[in-house]
Amino acid sequence: MAKPKNKLSYISIPAPIIPSFSSSSLQNLLLSPKKSSKNTNRFFTTAKNTRFFFLFLFLFSFIGMTRIGFNLDPFLPFPPNPCSIQEQLLPAIPTVDSVLPIYSTDHDGEKDGEDEGEAEFWKQPDGLGYRPCLDFSVEYRRSSKVVVKERTKYLMVVVSGGLNQQRNQIVDAVVIARILGAALVVPILQVNVIWGDESEFSDIFDLEHFKRTLANDVHIVSSLPSTHLMSRPVEEKRTPLHVTPRWIRSRYLKRLNKEGVLLLRGLDSRLSKDLPSDLQKLRCKVAFQALRFSAPILELGNKLVERMQSKGPYIALHLRMEKDVWVRTGCLPGLSHESDKIITNERKLRPELLTARSNMTYHDRKLAGLCPLNALEVSRLLNALGAPRNARIYWAGGSPFGGEEALLPLTREYPHFYNKENISLPGELEPFANKASFLAAIDYIVSEKSDVFMPSHGGNMGRAIQGHRAYAGHRKHITPNKREMLPYFLNSSLQESEFNRIIKELHQGSLGQPEMRTGKPGRDIVAYPVPECMCNGSKNMRKRPLL
Repeated sequence: MAKPKNKLSYISIPAPIIPSFSSSSLQNLLLSPKKSSKNTNRFFTTAKNTRFFFLFLFLFSFIGMTRIGFNLDPFLPFPPNPCSIQEQLLPAIPTVDSVLPIYSTDHDGEKDGEDEGEAEFWKQPDGLGYRPCLDFSVEYRRSSKVVVKERTKYLMVVVSGGLNQQRNQIVDAVVIARILGAALVVPILQVNVIWGDESEFSDIFDLEHFKRTLANDVHIVSSLPSTHLMSRPVEEKRTPLHVTPRWIRSRYLKRLNKEGVLLLRGLDSRLSKDLPSDLQKLRCKVAFQALRFSAPILELGNKLVERMQSKGPYIALHLRMEKDVWVRTGCLPGLSHESDKIITNERKLRPELLTARSNMTYHDRKLAGLCPLNALEVSRLLNALGAPRNARIYWAGGSPFGGEEALLPLTREYPHFYNKENISLPGELEPFANKASFLAAIDYIVSEKSDVFMPSHGGNMGRAIQGHRAYAGHRKHITPNKREMLPYFLNSSLQESEFNRIIKELHQGSLGQPEMRTGKPGRDIVAYPVPECMCNGSKNMRKRPLL
């Protein structure tokens, strides 16, 4: 997306003005016409004396040299950097009118080549004509007539984790209900032990929209009917990994028919990623159509989107720099020796938190691409990919370990740096205080609708937004090629131009272009909706049977 032609230019005038000669005033002094006064004539008559003239030149030159020696540039009446770095760290934009204008023609010194580079950075990938295409088979539609009338079997699920983990489990809960031919009770959100969020499904998602969108796929009820309140539910606390529809039917169907209620816990990523075509389409329908955020979240999220869009395109970053992330991944933030020691000691005290491979050193994990990018690496990557330095960035995620200091390498390079606290009006976030899922949902909305999105590490949110942006038309999504690029980050002998060229080449195919899920078995369709959920005019891939 090219920079708009009608550009804004604001001049900031600092309070203290240092009196000095400007180049124009000096020129006017030397070239001004003679006046008719006697004093003036006497001055110029005297100036004809050669000795006096050279003495005058010497004194003038000496004064100029003295000013330069003390960094008193006579042609720069204002200090070059009137704003401190601390003031630039998190500039606030509480209202649309007060958003700092980032486009200027006078003071940024941009060249045509830089304009072309910026246009290239904002350019969206070629979607190859792919669009949502949920054409369920005749068999699926025929069986739906029976499934949606089900009133004797009910599936209850308890979903846990953060917002995006819960989304994944809700998607799979709908699919499992369909596999079993059971009605689905609105999922129960387990109280998060870390954030203490007690939100219910209808607080975060639009419940009526959820029911209405899936009305032809699964019967959904808000609670168990009175006929089943006294039933003894079949409870499964831990479902094995990668279970298939056949396994689910053989495990639960007989007992569900007998008891009438099945209660599932611990569903996170348990259902196989490779399901029959109709069930994959159902996954996409739930993730991208049925799970719409509730009205209060949508209203505020869209307001923040409008504020970020008010001055042109923006980048959204999902930064994973929280303390628990460094501990769980077995990685180090690299801020200082003391900070690395704190993370190492925390990991030793609670080894159960480590989710990465325990037999790998930190250095091995880093080179294998298993560690989050820190602020310096994110900054270098954006710069190499051509992100303009005046680009505005929205960052999503929890507070980084190390506070604002941990973000300095990024905010110094890209000072127009905001999050939901910076761009919300006073009191707008108060209704969502102490509700982590609400705040995460707002981050999701602003990130999903950005012009460019990039996560610093993998994770549920990054994958969900990747698929959502693909489903919406393949908007630009940068997937950092950490395994391939990090050796070049460590090579200090590379010139910047060569480094930038290499990084661009490494990311040519990971900018949000259509990518086939079927290329790698086990890929999540919520992140890779092509080809099962999207088609480009040709008839979709042949369908696999449900059984």
